[in-house]
Amino acid sequence: MSDNDLIKLYSQRILALAADIPHTRRLEHPDATVKRRSPLCGSTITVDVAVKDGRIVDFGQDVKACALGQASASVVGRQMIGRSRAEVERGRDQLRAMLKEGGPVPEAPFDGLEVLLPARDYKNRHASILLALEATAEAMAQAEEHASA
Repeated sequence: MSDNDLIKLYSQRILALAADIPHTRRLEHPDATVKRRSPLCGSTITVDVAVKDGRIVDFGQDVKACALGQASASVVGRQMIGRSRAEVERGRDQLRAMLKEGGPVPEAPFDGLEVLLPARDYKNRHASILLALEATAEAMAQAEEHASA
């Protein structure tokens, strides 16, 4: 990777997002908690969700990731309150397709992930970028399981 590639990849916008991650406190009484780790780079995220009527009413995340994973968590975290499991899973699937298959930018409310388009060419970063949406989708599934049990 050349210096120019690194500069493009870690743009000012990505670094600004990484420095301003919302909902970084853990929830005291979450309906579900999921910790996900990228085995390739070691990035981790722990997500707490509180769910009511199938929608996220409170959200917390602890992010220990590279700047790209942090930027993703920042964009995603801003959109989580009020989201359903289907919306989160659609965002996850669309982000995965954008990164791995050359698909379009995710639809609103996750269209801010467009900032991560330059990471498409860096497969070793994809897992970190996907962590926030993957962990939240898994937490939503767990919360639904607990609610129906």
